Amino acid sequence: MQLALRNADYSPDSPTQLAREFNIRFAGRPITVHAARKWLVGEAIPTQEKLRTLAQWLGVPAEWLRFGGGDDKSAESADPTLRFESADVKLIADLQRLDETYRVIAREIIRMLVRINRQK
Repeated sequence: MQLALRNADYSPDSPTQLAREFNIRFAGRPITVHAARKWLVGEAIPTQEKLRTLAQWLGVPAEWLRFGGGDDKSAESADPTLRFESADVKLIADLQRLDETYRVIAREIIRMLVRINRQK
């Protein structure tokens, strides 16, 4: 987990940051700083549901986070576009709070911006 955090430009030494960033992304009950510290030092392993959230956020396979591997390249070769920054996660949460009409409009605006960006 520490390698995945480093590769995603997060501190592997900050349980406070880990808890905050994880809780932004996880739809279930938030974790405590104490739980995050236990994950970081290997005293506890997150549940499978939490591992999936961590894996998506950090851009690594959940199996690699849970079991590790002799080859650290699994964490380094993951697609960085699979990671979401805090602002992206908050934006998605805001989008979900909109009524359906506004969500459709927001999606169309994003699609239009993507098309314009591809043409550059």
